[in-house]
Amino acid sequence: MVPLPSIDDFTRGNDGWAFGLGLAVEYESAYEGSDEFGAEVDPAGAVQWRKGDNIFFWAGEALGWRGLRSDTWLFEAVVGFDEGREESDSDDGRLDGLGEGDEGTELVLQARHAFDTDWRYWLDARVVTGENGSLGLFGVGHRFGGQNDGTGHEIAIALVFHDSDYVNKDFGIDAEQSVASGLNETDLSGGFRSFGFNYNYRHYVNENWQVFGEAVYERYSSDIADSPIARNNYEAEVGVGFIYVF
Repeated sequence: MVPLPSIDDFTRGNDGWAFGLGLAVEYESAYEGSDEFGAEVDPAGAVQWRKGDNIFFWAGEALGWRGLRSDTWLFEAVVGFDEGREESDSDDGRLDGLGEGDEGTELVLQARHAFDTDWRYWLDARVVTGENGSLGLFGVGHRFGGQNDGTGHEIAIALVFHDSDYVNKDFGIDAEQSVASGLNETDLSGGFRSFGFNYNYRHYVNENWQVFGEAVYERYSSDIADSPIARNNYEAEVGVGFIYVF
């Protein structure tokens, strides 16, 4: 649909159904603000149905649509599921007494606008909203190499903002949690959350096999870094995987 490694398109430009199935190994922060890291294996891929410049997809816990308009505008709408945080996410007991984080459904709306039809540079705007608050992201990206088939490398940098509900679900501590955990009661306000960096890579081994990689770094604002829950002032993740396209 567009020549970006971060946009998986298993349809090969053809209308109808397409399937991609694989695995990804990720090494990441145990939870938001954690100083603990761990590796896990997750499924990768999606079921997609294409009609012209529109793709409807099911990927993991997300159902969505993306559509290309005027060759330089890509829109996306996704309904996903936030699993929340569990006390057991910390092997060192850092979350003891904080209880289980609220699960919830989220709506993600995204628009990307390229400066040219080759999608060498683009702007990105995204809104995430749901039962646990709202978040907004504004970024700019660059694609490397001369390929126009969705392979190669890309990077993006972004500024992220959130409301008070969203930040307090991960970094706030109410009176009951304070008593149970021994941590100071903390109530954070909305505003600037972080700046971040994202790297994506995709390579077609042959007609059916794809290899991909991703690295994410998010540096928190000083307000978040001062929360007793934040043991680090950043969150990081690296992942590699493969997908077989049927």
